[in-house]
Amino acid sequence: MIVEYLRYEIDAGRQAQFIADYRAAAAPLLASPYALSFDMCQCVEDPSQFTLRIEWTSAEDHMNSFRRSAEFKDFFGHIKPYLKDIREMRHYTQILSTKDEGGVRRI
Repeated sequence: MIVEYLRYEIDAGRQAQFIADYRAAAAPLLASPYALSFDMCQCVEDPSQFTLRIEWTSAEDHMNSFRRSAEFKDFFGHIKPYLKDIREMRHYTQILSTKDEGGVRRI
C-alpha cells in the first residue's frame, strides 16, 4: 500500500463546487481495484487549503494501471477543473500507524 497526498488551494467562491465534484469523483475512484480508500480535509486556520489522502495498492498501480482505466476517465472528468489548484501531489510510504494493517506496526 502507498499513500498519495494532494494539497489544493481553492478560493472561497469555488469551495462548495470543489467538494461536490470530489464527492461525485469518489464513485469511480473507489470502483477501481487500485484505490483502497480516500479522505479529504479542509484546513481550519485557512479554509482555502484542502488535503486529499488516497490509499493505493501501489504507486505503479496508481500511475500506470489506474490512469489507463475507464474509472480514471470518469474520475478525471470530475476533478479536471482543479488541476491548476494543486500545490502538492506525492506518494508516501506509511511507516507508523495507529492501524494494524499490512505489516505496519501499531504504535
